[in-house]
Amino acid sequence: MKQLSPRQALALATSRAPEQPPVVFLDVREPWEVGLASIEVAEAKPLFVPMQSVPGHVAELDPAQPVVCICHHGARSAQVVAFLERLGFESAYNLAGGIDAWSVEVDAAVPRY
Repeated sequence: MKQLSPRQALALATSRAPEQPPVVFLDVREPWEVGLASIEVAEAKPLFVPMQSVPGHVAELDPAQPVVCICHHGARSAQVVAFLERLGFESAYNLAGGIDAWSVEVDAAVPRY
């Protein structure tokens, strides 16, 4: 499974050429968690799908487009990345440390919970 640190995920999202599709930040946390804290990167496309609902939303994702999966600490999103890889997604990444690490390493304004 491929992982990105929060800084690497930010760089992936912000360094893409304008003609390239945006990186999808697939947040697989529960709605109450998203209400507490979320990641916003202007160059990325956010998609909020709780982990259990991901199989029903795979058609919304492009296997050729980079997908960074996000959860609280990285465990649930790692499972989603493994699932996507089995479906042929070659550019699916786990956000190492989850949104908690993002808050520590990239944006302290994102609340920790």
